[in-house]
This record gives sequence, structure tokens and C-alpha cells, in this order.
Amino acid sequence: MNTTVATTGTEGKTWGGGSQPLKASYGKMMMWFFIVSDALTFSAFLAAYGFSRFKFIDSWPIADEVFTHVPFFHGNYPMIYVAFMTFILIMSSVTMVLAVDAGHHMKQKAVTWYMFLTVIGGLIFVGSQAWEWNTFIKGEYGAVQTKGGNILQFGEYVDVDGEQKFKRVAVADFVKGGHGERTQHQSKNGIWYVSEGILPEYTIEEVYNGLAAHENVLVRNQILNEEGEKTVLSREESLKQIKDNGTLVVHGANLKVNEYGSPLFADFFFFITGFHGFHVFSGVVINIIIFFNVILGTYEKRKNYEMVEKVGLYWHFVDLVWVFVFTFFYLV
Repeated sequence: MNTTVATTGTEGKTWGGGSQPLKASYGKMMMWFFIVSDALTFSAFLAAYGFSRFKFIDSWPIADEVFTHVPFFHGNYPMIYVAFMTFILIMSSVTMVLAVDAGHHMKQKAVTWYMFLTVIGGLIFVGSQAWEWNTFIKGEYGAVQTKGGNILQFGEYVDVDGEQKFKRVAVADFVKGGHGERTQHQSKNGIWYVSEGILPEYTIEEVYNGLAAHENVLVRNQILNEEGEKTVLSREESLKQIKDNGTLVVHGANLKVNEYGSPLFADFFFFITGFHGFHVFSGVVINIIIFFNVILGTYEKRKNYEMVEKVGLYWHFVDLVWVFVFTFFYLV
């Protein structure tokens, strides 16, 4: 008995894309899937940062006052080094484009040089970010944290081109002394299961006495005024805030305290820039592997440089993410 089966022309074509769906190889498709998923992750982090900043907009640190350092130069250079880091990363993306283009034309020597320049750019960026982290953690001026967790900074008015401007003053510039003979509590010399953190360089009493002895030094809190600047307190209010509300002298920033303002800013800074830095570092490692494969002629034997193109997609993504991180943390 013969059975007639109606055909629709789709038998055996459940996946019509074959080995190159959407005219792309399997490897490229998987890289694009990874990039899209990673982009959603970064978007969630930056969205959380944006909501938190909006909630504490009146007390959020001012980027131009936080990122002012340049290696080997002492002074106030707002955003200069961060701009340099960004330029280096973008230029490394340019060299990656040139490497991919050279690969399309099967120019091994050109690919080698452009990949080498890309790796150098990535290493400079990662090293710069490590230096920036160290500077951010170490701090420069110091501040006093209040009972409510707010930050009180110190400074004085100076004449700049005929205009009075508030200039930060380091705690060490007007406070003398230290914690003296006070012994740091450790589990071996106190309660057996408790160890104390690092002792602050100065006590609140020493800061108060130093402030009282320097009439030109004032305190400003982290609340922004109508001009977008932090509020400078009067002489009397400055002494009162330190005496009544000061609890701890802090230097730099970590996951607990932040001399620049809200500790939440430091939390997001370390997490998001660290997460991005890990991506850049991973990209550098992958680029180095690809670089040596190019030298060994691996892709010449394969008759294509698709691996360079795939790692290039990842590198461009990392650069694009930094543009958003740079905008959110440093420009806005």
C-alpha cells in the first residue's frame, strides 16, 4: 500500500542558515551573543549608578575635584589624565581596526605591528587605571566623617585673578600630632576575638585644636548649593560641626569611607571601573595570544584572519563601554 506524503519544500531545513547564520560564522555569532549579554550587564550597573546618583544628587562628589592627579606632576589637573587614558584606549581601537583590515588583505607583517600597538595601548590603560585606583584609595587631603556619615572637608579662600575661590587644605597642613602612645588593639593584646582596624593618623580632638589655631581654615560639607558647589560653613559653624558631630578622620576612599563624599560613590567606582578593567585586562591577554599566533603564521596557514576579527569585536565593545563609564563617572 503506497502512502502519498505531501511535501512543502521545508524537509531537512529546520535550520536554513547552515554553518553561517546571518552570513556570519558560528564564532562571530557567539561573540555577538556574548557582547549583547555583557552589554545588558553593564547597562544594569550604570542604571543602578544613575538611580543612586539621582537619589543623592545634593551630596554626590564632584568629579573635577576627585580626579585631579597626573603621574609625576604635582598640582591640580582636573580630568587631564582620565582624558589621556580614554584617548589611548580609543587609539587602540583604531589600531585594532587596522589589524583587521590588514588581515582581510592577508598582510601578516602589518597585522603583527597593529596587534602589537593594540596590546601596548591596552597595557597603558590597565596600568593607568591601577595607578588611578591607588591614588583614589590613598587620598590627598583627608576629611572628617560625621555621626550621620557625612563628610566635612577643609579649605581656605584664596585670591585667583581677583576672585575669591575656595581651595582645599590637607588635614596635615593645620593639625599637629598623632595618636601618640595609643596602642592599636589586636586580638593578642585585648579581647581575643577582636582586632582593630588601622588607627587614624589624627584624632577629632587634634583636628579641632588645629582648626581653632588656624583662623583662615574653614569647613565645607558635601551638600551642593545652587551653583553646584559644596557649601562652605562659617568659622563658628565649622568649629561646632567638628566638635559636636565629628567621629573619624578619613583619608582616601574604600568600601567603608570616602573622603570625597558619599561612600556609595566609591562603591560604584570600584565595582564598575574594576569590572571594566577586568574586561580590558582579559582583552589584553587574548590579544597577546592572537599576536603570537600571527607571528607563528597560524592564520596564514588557515588562509584567514577571522580570529583577529572576532577579538576585534570584543575590543571595540570594551572601548564603547568605557565611553559610557567615562561619561557617567567623569563628565556628567
